[in-house]
Order: sequence, then structure tokens, then C-alpha cells
Amino acid sequence: MKVNVTEEELQRFDAATRRGAIEGTLGGLAISLPLSYLAYRRFPAYRALPPSLKALGIVLIVGPAIAIQTERRGVEFDENVYWTGATRRVLDSAKSHEESKWRALSTREKITHWARQNQYKVILGSWAIGMAIAGGIVMRDRHQSTSQKVVQARMWAQGLTIGVLIGAGILTHSQREQAAGQHSVDHSWKDVLEAEAKEEEQRKIGRLHAPAL
Repeated sequence: MKVNVTEEELQRFDAATRRGAIEGTLGGLAISLPLSYLAYRRFPAYRALPPSLKALGIVLIVGPAIAIQTERRGVEFDENVYWTGATRRVLDSAKSHEESKWRALSTREKITHWARQNQYKVILGSWAIGMAIAGGIVMRDRHQSTSQKVVQARMWAQGLTIGVLIGAGILTHSQREQAAGQHSVDHSWKDVLEAEAKEEEQRKIGRLHAPAL
């Protein structure tokens, strides 16, 4: 958002983010509740888990969904409200240029680029998928008690967390190396100011040549 905003704009932005939070909550529940129900029907070990652990599995899906959709609605609000005139044309041009570069990339380069741009989603998603797989393996072991399975699941969680942190460090280091190698400078605001200055100059010329009433 811009720095100087009115109370009405703040209220509209707040309403947009609240809508995103509600959408994220409903979407997360639409995924997590059916999965929890299926696990309850198919796996006796899951039925034996305490309610707190079952709720944790739901929260691990609903929480990220809320955060992602809330941010998405906030960005969408900024684009619709503040991207006007010369600003919109410059940013749309930059977006079109990025899309052209994206289409020119190979499949491997697209995957790498997407992972760098969405590293937190990749990290969190990898952790959640790893936990789901580990939980399924642990819960199918009929020779362990429920308490032993919970301990194993916790150990898996700790190991996956360490692995995710290492992966995050690798992605961040790779991103920094790429940025250092390119030495790119963002001229978007300079382009916006120049476009706005040209528009203002054209308006002045138009007023000078306008017929007097």
C-alpha cells in the first residue's frame, strides 16, 4: 500500500484482507476436514490419536491457506486501487516483459525460477507433505502403541524441520548468488515518474491549444 492513505482506503484494504482470510479458512477446511474424515474411517491408529493432534493436522493446512489468501487479496486490492494511469501502464509493461521472459525459459528453468519466487510456499508445502507421508507410515505400524507412534511422529517432525531449514538456506543462498551475478537495478519508479511527467506535459499542451470559451 502507499504511505499516505485515507481512513476509507484502510477500511477497504482491511475488508479485502478479511475476505481473503475467510476464503482461506473455508478453502483450508474444505481440504483438511475431508482428509481427516477419511483418515478416521480408514486408519484405526488415527482414531486413537488425541483430539489435539487431529486438530493440529487441520491447523497445518488451514493456517497456510489463510496466510496465502489474505496476502493475495491485499495485493489484488493494491493493484486495483493504486495501479492507475502511467503507473499501471509502466507496471503492465514490466509484467508483460516478465511473462515473455518466462515463456522463453525451459521447463527446468521455470521450475527453478518458480521455486525461488515461492520459496516459503515450497518449504511449507514440502514440510506438510513430508509429515503426511511420515504420519501414514508410522500409523500403519501395528506393532507399536499409540504413544510410541506419537513419539516417532514427533521425531519425524524434528528431522523434517531440520531438512526444511537446510533447504531454505540453499534456496536463499542461490537467490542471493543470482542477484549478485545479475547486478540488476530496478528502474520501475523512475519509469513511472517519467511517464507521469510526460502525461502532465501533454495535458498542459492540450490546455494551451484548447479553444477559449
